[in-house]
Amino acid sequence: MLQKIISLPLYNKRIFMRKKIIIASTVLIIGTCIIVGYQFYRIILAPNVICPEPIYLYITSKDTYADVCKQIQTNKILLNYNSFDKVAQRKNYPNKVKAGRYKITPGMSNNELINMLRSGRQEPINLTFNNIRTKLQFANRIAEQIECNADDILTLLNTDTLAEKYGFTTENILCMFIPNTYQFYWNTSAHQFIERMYKEYQIFWNESRTSLSQSMSLSPIEISILASIVEEENHLQAEQATIAGLFINRLHQDMPLESDPTLKFALGDFTIKRVLNQDKLIDSKYNTYMYKGLPPGPIRIPSPHAIDAVLHYEKHNYIYMCAKEDFSGYHNFAVTLSQHNRNANRYHHALNSLQIKR
Repeated sequence: MLQKIISLPLYNKRIFMRKKIIIASTVLIIGTCIIVGYQFYRIILAPNVICPEPIYLYITSKDTYADVCKQIQTNKILLNYNSFDKVAQRKNYPNKVKAGRYKITPGMSNNELINMLRSGRQEPINLTFNNIRTKLQFANRIAEQIECNADDILTLLNTDTLAEKYGFTTENILCMFIPNTYQFYWNTSAHQFIERMYKEYQIFWNESRTSLSQSMSLSPIEISILASIVEEENHLQAEQATIAGLFINRLHQDMPLESDPTLKFALGDFTIKRVLNQDKLIDSKYNTYMYKGLPPGPIRIPSPHAIDAVLHYEKHNYIYMCAKEDFSGYHNFAVTLSQHNRNANRYHHALNSLQIKR
């Protein structure tokens, strides 16, 4: 009994020491967890993008991880680049670089940024084209908006086999492109762009438009070529159906179209304000004074409105037109040559009074 009483304090001391060890260990573990958790948060989850407003990161198809990092550092996007690199390496992003146009927003964490880049989750762009006259102008306009360069697009537009694949020739292939605003990913290739545009062309030339085209005994391509001339004659939409009806009358009567804009296209000079008789001597299939019928291709990419103006052309007896002498952009129309000559004389007098020689 005495022995038990003597050993009791020793027993309590041992219990106390164990408790201290457990408490100390627990505190150490919690502290370690807090430190590790904080480091995890700071490196992976904490905001690290410091740009004052959203910016776009453009990663080309040839870029490597080093190229991406250089662009990030050059643009001073991150508060701590080293933490970004650690997470990128851990997530194997250096081997999974994907081209694209990526929207970087303030406050993004390394984890958010790398997940976006690694998955290729880019934002589409709104690609727009209108007021295009030539293939070169078109190629340059598209190359300004997506990654592929103008030479790639121009090469495809001038490739016979590609044009034939879609039912066109290299002279009329611009009829395939319908001016509008389309959503594309920035890293779209030239081939992908043209393939998508052909699908849009098929959507545009629906059953209704195709039926109207057939009723006029003109193909969609011929409608577009005529629409390009109509639109060059007058960009004001109110008059386009009237002009279309005039050219339809000329085609039906086997008369040459005699359109000045086709001469400007043949001459390659769209700044000409006054077409001269000598211009009408240029031997070009686009010279509608010399050759009857439609030229082999469009003289611009016609707008949807111009195409619809041809499909819904105004029925009348006009076969002559001349710009109004008030330079309003509208025209005087005539049924007879004598009426047209009077209109033309007034217009030429107005040009002379302003000393417009060319």
